[in-house]
Amino acid sequence: MTSTFPNVSISTERLVLRPLDEDDVAALAAMMNDEQVAAWTSVPQPFTEDGARTWITEYAPAERSEGRGLDFAVTEFLTQRLVGVIQLGKTNWRVRSTELSYIIAPWARGEGYASEAALVTARWLFSDQKFERIELRTAAGNTASQQVAQKIGCISEGVLRNACIARSRAEDGTWTDVRTDFIVWSLLPEDLEGVGGRLSGGSTSYGDWN
Repeated sequence: MTSTFPNVSISTERLVLRPLDEDDVAALAAMMNDEQVAAWTSVPQPFTEDGARTWITEYAPAERSEGRGLDFAVTEFLTQRLVGVIQLGKTNWRVRSTELSYIIAPWARGEGYASEAALVTARWLFSDQKFERIELRTAAGNTASQQVAQKIGCISEGVLRNACIARSRAEDGTWTDVRTDFIVWSLLPEDLEGVGGRLSGGSTSYGDWN
């Protein structure tokens, strides 16, 4: 049974999801230093280019090779600019389930990129990889992330109380931890039936991961 994700790129009419590479270092570091990313994720702050390079050259390859997950760079098809990241993690190959998360650069928000990238990833997981469940977890106050989950057809399964550490900017400019709830969402293959053809024309191509 397959226990690692394949070398893959996925495309839609507007986006290409591909492996992260070292040309993404500067854009990735800038994206991760955004206020919203700092507030709702566990990304270290400030996030340096050295941190971005370690993510690209060490963390992401290890996640894939050891079967835990997969990291996609989300890029614009026409400009090739990095607009975000899709992550798969906590993958259970026996159950055929994985956890999906997404981050979009501040300048690229409002274009529907998060839902488009998440949806094409879900379709690839269900059709090509024969997965049976995708899970998302959103902080209780992160309404933008919750809207993405709803747009791609996710079903809210409940609340994990006090299970999330978010961050709040203090008056002196430092970040302080704030405990909050996680909302748990799931997506099953049949949940995509009512989503519609938002990504019609999308295709999948296989290339070199390195």
